[in-house]
Amino acid sequence: VLVTTSTLLGIVAALTLFMAASVSAQEPASPAEANYLVGPQDVLIITSYDQPALSGKFTVETDGTFTYPLIGRLRVGGTTLRAVEAALEQRLVDQGFFKDPQVTVAIEQYRSQKVYVVGEVRSPGAYMMSGDMRLVEALALAGSTLPTASGEAVIVHAANGGLVVDEEHDPANIVRANLREIENGDLTRNVPLRNGDTIFVLRAESVYIFGQVKNPGAYAMRQQQTTVLQALSLAGGVTDRGAMGRFQIIRIVDGKKQEIKAQLTDFVQPRDTIVVPERFF
Repeated sequence: VLVTTSTLLGIVAALTLFMAASVSAQEPASPAEANYLVGPQDVLIITSYDQPALSGKFTVETDGTFTYPLIGRLRVGGTTLRAVEAALEQRLVDQGFFKDPQVTVAIEQYRSQKVYVVGEVRSPGAYMMSGDMRLVEALALAGSTLPTASGEAVIVHAANGGLVVDEEHDPANIVRANLREIENGDLTRNVPLRNGDTIFVLRAESVYIFGQVKNPGAYAMRQQQTTVLQALSLAGGVTDRGAMGRFQIIRIVDGKKQEIKAQLTDFVQPRDTIVVPERFF
């Protein structure tokens, strides 16, 4: 069963909102969330099972610290939620408030880590990153892909404080994801994201269709392997005056024009022009 992009991304977006709304102060952090590195402006939910009055929401300040009742200011920037829990419990013990405190820490609002989605999406921009965000979730936040999008997204990991753009010399920091395979249910292609990642949704190459078709013009090739028949369907099909056996592809190779007699099953290339001539009678 094929799943369309809009349906798949809509399901993921709905699940994301549901899970965010279901975070409870009584629940410990999930393993993925526990490995999240806390940063400035993140909002923490801290639950104390020994003294409920010590439970609440706390915002990490720009210097990576926050103030907790009884123990004062605690530095947590760059540490995991598990490390924050351990630090709180240790301070409560060291200062003589509890012998064996039970504290859990979760994230209510992710504000310190971001991913950037650009290219052929409805709402490009920066989006707050959750602890275990993956490609489809980020695309859902950006409103899903446009009809002009190709079937590929490129994820560029930030490295050494900058954006890596040299795929030849640093391929480990550049990941290519096939969106069509994800649409068809292969979620192994749903790439996990890192803080600072930039997702480029590439624009599809065009094929040009003219002559005896219902809607001549330029059309995005959303599949790498597109046949003449599939391309003609984008233009609404051949009119009743079209010559079904005399399709022609005009292709530029090394700056020179080639005219190729084509069959419906032949594959077209980006920037090809398909001409459907008028039949003789």
